[in-house]
Amino acid sequence: MLLPDLLSQRAMPSTDSLTAWWEQTREARGRETTTVDRALVGGVLADRLGFAFAAGYHEALRALVQTKSDDICALCITEARGNSPKDIDTTLTIAGDDFEITGKKKWATTAPLAKTLLVCATLGNSPDGKAMLRLVRVPTDAPGVRLTASSAPFVPEIPHAEVELDHVRVTADDILPGDGYTDYVKPFRTIEDAHVHAALFGYLIGTARRHNLANDLIEQLLATAVTARAIALADPTSPTTHLALAGLITFAGEHVVETERALEGIDDDEWKRWVRDRALLRVAGAARAARCERAWEAVR
Repeated sequence: MLLPDLLSQRAMPSTDSLTAWWEQTREARGRETTTVDRALVGGVLADRLGFAFAAGYHEALRALVQTKSDDICALCITEARGNSPKDIDTTLTIAGDDFEITGKKKWATTAPLAKTLLVCATLGNSPDGKAMLRLVRVPTDAPGVRLTASSAPFVPEIPHAEVELDHVRVTADDILPGDGYTDYVKPFRTIEDAHVHAALFGYLIGTARRHNLANDLIEQLLATAVTARAIALADPTSPTTHLALAGLITFAGEHVVETERALEGIDDDEWKRWVRDRALLRVAGAARAARCERAWEAVR
């Protein structure tokens, strides 16, 4: 499978609107056939980290639920007590021939712009006391859905929301097959990290090209983009994949430092946005470290 043409792509005309950028880049991203290739191209086409993250996050969700739709969707997991199976209080109950979903999600990335919410809900406990979780597709315009928008101090282009669901009607077809936690929530962090870092390398390649940075830096970024691509296509439940991903994230930190050093002294809007937004790369560091340690324990 050929690597996408990452060197001839150029960022779209500048806009602060994720919705506008999404439409501007839809055709170029859509030419690629795999989720990770679309993430890479999305990164190259971005003039800020927030748009690159959005491309990677969205393609990770497409990979998770195997959807062909390019419409923005949002994963809704975390509740007031956390995001482990025992913390999920949002309920899925039988209501006649259909189902109803009720509960509150504390934080859902891109939810205010999404057409579909992917909601983790519980059917109760099995006889052995284990939570029976399902992932459910819920249209954001369905009766009983209420979003309260919020934002982070960095990447302001990426909106978030608290999600309230009050007896929202869904059908059996809206419930994704398999276990909501084992098949979706648990592997998503790995899928997300691989796709978001692919988009990050795409963004760094685009930045290096726009600012005419050294060829050897671009060569290194391309080589690491190929690695990110391979990891994104690998089994997200494998300890080997987790260890390779940990190495990739280390490379990402090194390449970010090298790119920042090369851009030092450039005073433009893109650099100012980068300084504002780079804290995003440190989010979930503890969870990544724990995943890496578990992977080493598994292979020992």
